Amino acid sequence: MRFMVLVKASPDSEAGVMPSTEILTEMGRFNEELVKAGVLLAGEGLHPSSKGARVRCEGKKRTVIDGPFTETKELLAGFWLLQVKSKEEAIEWIKRSPFQEGEIEIRQVFEATDFGDAMTPELLAQEDRLRAESAAKAGG
Repeated sequence: MRFMVLVKASPDSEAGVMPSTEILTEMGRFNEELVKAGVLLAGEGLHPSSKGARVRCEGKKRTVIDGPFTETKELLAGFWLLQVKSKEEAIEWIKRSPFQEGEIEIRQVFEATDFGDAMTPELLAQEDRLRAESAAKAGG
């Protein structure tokens, strides 16, 4: 099972305040644990929403809204993508994270099989082909 772990933004992260060497060191240690355990698929921090944009879709109309966005509690500062056996295992990992404040959300990522009969053999083949192409392009 894959889980996306969403690190909520804070007033400091939205202001562009960079973490200290101490915090980066602690986070590096935690990420090393995740890698050694074979559960980390990806993990990154995000720039503040002032450097971002949203695209609102209404039918065929697209509206671009430039950041910053006001509701800090609804924004993200970073994420991990973990491959674990259960939600409980994901929770146990995140309980070990070096965060001292804030909130971290854990959400399961859909797998192709979760879509049942709507995921036809043709769509499944397309999904597999696109993943392989994406991986090949990312690798070089």
